Amino acid sequence: MSETAPRYHAFGPAGRIAAAVIALAGWSALALQAALTIGLVRRGGGSVLDGLVLLAGYFTILTNLVVATTLTAVAAGRAVGASLIGAATLFIAIVGIVYSLVLRALWSPEGWQKLADAGLHDVVPLLVVAFWFVFVPKGGLAWRDPVTWLAFPLAYFVYALLRGATTGWWAYPFLNADALGYAAVLRNAVILTATFLGLGLVLVALDRTIGGRAR
Repeated sequence: MSETAPRYHAFGPAGRIAAAVIALAGWSALALQAALTIGLVRRGGGSVLDGLVLLAGYFTILTNLVVATTLTAVAAGRAVGASLIGAATLFIAIVGIVYSLVLRALWSPEGWQKLADAGLHDVVPLLVVAFWFVFVPKGGLAWRDPVTWLAFPLAYFVYALLRGATTGWWAYPFLNADALGYAAVLRNAVILTATFLGLGLVLVALDRTIGGRAR
């Protein structure tokens, strides 16, 4: 990374407007999914809190929250760290990739659920990746960033494993230790960790290459 490359980005009017549009899409998809999930839980005798706790078990929901919050800050005119924007872009891109490759075929949502599903897994990931390419200044990422970014998915893995072991509820089939066994789940976690690291390094390489050309 060049010594002159910024580690924090302030965005112009076009970038802030784009961030506001994506943040609105993210918050809308999250609100719709929350309403649907809480409604389902309450019909089963649970509470609003039970519905929120259920939502908090999904990496997709947590990542969309990170993205919506980050882009809301951008839209508000705040300087946001290059590493934070890079991390949010990587996480939401992997949400879209894993959903398309592994999870999409496992169910067929309809109606409002289909709309929420598309927003969280398709629309927001595509818009965020496009935002990174078009509006985020390049050259601010460092090679160490992808290693730092692993903290979030690794923390989620530990959380998902503990939650599943204590409640018997697993957010994703590839993390279901009751069905697959812990050895298989650990292998899946290693593959996902390598994916996060590998794609993170690709993102940094793109950032440095594009930033170097711009300079």
